[in-house]
Amino acid sequence: MWMPLFLVVFFEARKVLKLDDLGREILRVAIPAALALAADPVASLIDTAFIGHLGAVEIAAVGVVASIINQANKVTIFPLVNITTSFVAEETTVKEVVNNEEEEEEGGAAQIESEEEEEGSEETGESEDESIGSGYMASSESNGSPSIDEITQISLQTYLEENVSPNVINEGEEREVRRSGRLKVPSASTALIMGLILGILQTVFLTLLARPLLGLMGVKSGSAMLEPALKYLILRSIGSPAVLLSLAIQGIFRGLKDTTTPLYATAVCDSVNVVLDSVFILACHWGVTGAAIAHVISQYVMLLILFCKLITHVELLPPSSRHLQLSKFLKNGLWLFARVIAATFCVTLASSFAARLGATIMAAFQVCLQVWLTTSLLADGLAIAAQAILAGAFAQKDYHKARATAARVLQMGVILGHALVVLVGVGLYLGRGAFSEDKNVLLMITIGVPFVAGTQPINTIAFVLDGVNFGASDFLYSAYSMVLVASITIGSEFLLLKSNGFVGIWIALAIFMLLRTIAGFWRLATGTGPWRFLRALDT
Repeated sequence: MWMPLFLVVFFEARKVLKLDDLGREILRVAIPAALALAADPVASLIDTAFIGHLGAVEIAAVGVVASIINQANKVTIFPLVNITTSFVAEETTVKEVVNNEEEEEEGGAAQIESEEEEEGSEETGESEDESIGSGYMASSESNGSPSIDEITQISLQTYLEENVSPNVINEGEEREVRRSGRLKVPSASTALIMGLILGILQTVFLTLLARPLLGLMGVKSGSAMLEPALKYLILRSIGSPAVLLSLAIQGIFRGLKDTTTPLYATAVCDSVNVVLDSVFILACHWGVTGAAIAHVISQYVMLLILFCKLITHVELLPPSSRHLQLSKFLKNGLWLFARVIAATFCVTLASSFAARLGATIMAAFQVCLQVWLTTSLLADGLAIAAQAILAGAFAQKDYHKARATAARVLQMGVILGHALVVLVGVGLYLGRGAFSEDKNVLLMITIGVPFVAGTQPINTIAFVLDGVNFGASDFLYSAYSMVLVASITIGSEFLLLKSNGFVGIWIALAIFMLLRTIAGFWRLATGTGPWRFLRALDT
């Protein structure tokens, strides 16, 4: 029963660093994706460095707000982006297969016509056009075989019935890959509509409930953190539509296996953010207000770049409302919504506990958490590659490629995780002075270094396993397993906070990531759900 686990982890392990077709495909998607994902947290680290020199109260206030915004963004972005990536990858893969099949059949038709022309010319000496017509009619009428058009239609219908999931393509849906030189992908239109609606709702939610949310995070009316936190939260909420639309577009590009475009857009966005931080914080002395304004402007710049690039590749107006497939998004989005609520609540609760321990501990926790999330998200590059490639493999029912892809990205994840231990440990210890000048804050950061660095291998595998299971569209299992993991984690956070304080919070977060890894492995280990095929494949 446990054999599939070892098959996936160790399958063709000697090829883990080999640049074969699969290796190149993974790296082509993973490297730009990892850089793009890391670019935004790096910008947040730069923001933290700028704000950190304003004082411990300011950085603590921004840390609380960052946790709130992270929770809100994860709840909306995570389901949207991951569903979009999977569905776009499935749709484009199926349409490529169907298009190739049609091209092959057209080529076969041309060859048949050519042969009939030669035979007709030799036997009757008829003209070229008559020869083609008589040869074609003779072959179809004499033996009762279907015409070329009928063969194409039958072949296409058989493929759709036997190989395409109802979630990928609906009966009667147009099967042309390109229209007016642009891709026709219904999931792209749906993702943009959902992103816009969710972005507006998030702005309204964060603005109207700013004070209550800060109160839940431990920032009460008498706290010195309240005023800067309130300003920062309200201003940052204005950027929510840009954030969600940008991430929706990134999901579309990921599904198309184009992670280079989001990388360029993110690099420009972060560069704008850093420049504006320098102007608004250092030159204009606007403090946390300037940091928030800089961040919002940079997000809208990123949205503009991505949207202008998208409309040159994808047709965004579907032929009719039924092509939007809203029910498909909502059904799977519900499972991922539950999953991300459970996952991010654990991190948000940890931030809340840190805030209750005082501004010094919260400031140190914010620095450690930003580094922890930034480096761990490097593994999301592998996760995105796994999701996009596996979604295509499952759509084609290419289970051999699915197994090979899952194995390769997990093996790469192991190597990356151990490399990050050294990189993060040395980097955070030597560079902690860039985030604060407060000796007490620096002391607490030093205490957090072993936890931030030591959990990197676990974090990496957990993120990669997320991509593997999302690529298999195993959203239901991902949801209920995460709810179980979160329930255990929340209990451990309450227990460890009372006895160990700052260290207890980090122990609880380490337990959280370990349980996530075990839950992700369990599905493959038992060979259940979409991974049932592992039992049937030859070892």
